[in-house]
Amino acid sequence: MSTSGRRGLSDDQQAEVWQRWKIGESLSEIGLALGKPASSIRCVLLVRGGVVPTRRCRSERTLSLSEREEISRGLSAGRSGRQIAAQLGRWPSTISREIILGGGRDGYRALEADGAAWDRARRPKACVLSQRRRLCKIVATKLASYWSPKQISGWLKEQYSEDETMQVSHETIYRSLFIQARNVLKKELIAHLRSRRTMRRSKLASTKSQSRGHIVDAVSIRERPAEVEDRAVPGHWEGDLLIGTKSSQIATLVERRSRFVMLTKLTGRDTVTVVSALSKHVRTLPANLRLSLTWDRGFEMADHKDFTVATDVKVYFCDPRSPWQRGSNENTNGLLRQYFPKGTDLSVLTQAELNRVARQLNERPRETLGFKTPACILGQSVAATD
Repeated sequence: MSTSGRRGLSDDQQAEVWQRWKIGESLSEIGLALGKPASSIRCVLLVRGGVVPTRRCRSERTLSLSEREEISRGLSAGRSGRQIAAQLGRWPSTISREIILGGGRDGYRALEADGAAWDRARRPKACVLSQRRRLCKIVATKLASYWSPKQISGWLKEQYSEDETMQVSHETIYRSLFIQARNVLKKELIAHLRSRRTMRRSKLASTKSQSRGHIVDAVSIRERPAEVEDRAVPGHWEGDLLIGTKSSQIATLVERRSRFVMLTKLTGRDTVTVVSALSKHVRTLPANLRLSLTWDRGFEMADHKDFTVATDVKVYFCDPRSPWQRGSNENTNGLLRQYFPKGTDLSVLTQAELNRVARQLNERPRETLGFKTPACILGQSVAATD
């Protein structure tokens, strides 16, 4: 059995590594299954940025090993190329070219010829972005502006609906980022992705959700009106805190229908400070956009009744340890980590800086909105209710 030289991992073991990675196993789990350290597994995966290689298959149009063995036997028996071609049901030119590439009539060996043909077929397919420089430049610019590959792909499809040469799939963008051997998109652009990972993970990879605190006298999310759940009416919000270092935090609000984002600077995490800052910010909204707010069980909203009195916004609370019940807000907090990575001191940010980040998010197309922007959807919703 041959080895690749990658810390003793054979070809079969590497294939198993990729198979396990594809189904969502972690580096440690794969290493444990193969009896190898996680660093060895990472070494294999990092070469392709975690992107599972396409399984190579032999085309039906190419000669098989058994056909090459028939060619070798035919040559040994003194048969001509045309006679061998007739026996195999192949064109004479195909057999003639095969004999020449395989070393001629005297030097042809089936196994060697088959291996050489397999190696020749390994030529990498040219990447779409490497062939379309204008398209590549647009993709790089959007990535630098923190657009996701899906957002870029969807926007290109809308913007250049009549020109397929200016369209590219999000999968191609990811591959061009993570497989640096393609030499298309700069590795530095990976830092603009939400996850900032150096390797792409499987969609089946599991993550642990964070546990949250509790709050007393909370009105349950189960008592929310149906119009909140189906996102039919604008004005229903989800909220949470984004935590930084040195006990810093900002409040994040997301409108459920449009995914419109508002960010609020906080000088503390106590309920008086949070409720006061949120109330002041929410009161800047039109009355028809102040209907409800869904929060988690954090104590920062213990004074939720004061918030309702100040804003006329009803507050509902999620079930304990159920962050998915505020899915839009959880997703937005993930987006915000592109701007404010973990370890950022959020206390140094001004409200003007937070407004600029919110505006950039609100002007980015979203797949869930048909690649329209949150600002556009909110504007249309408000106009329809006037």
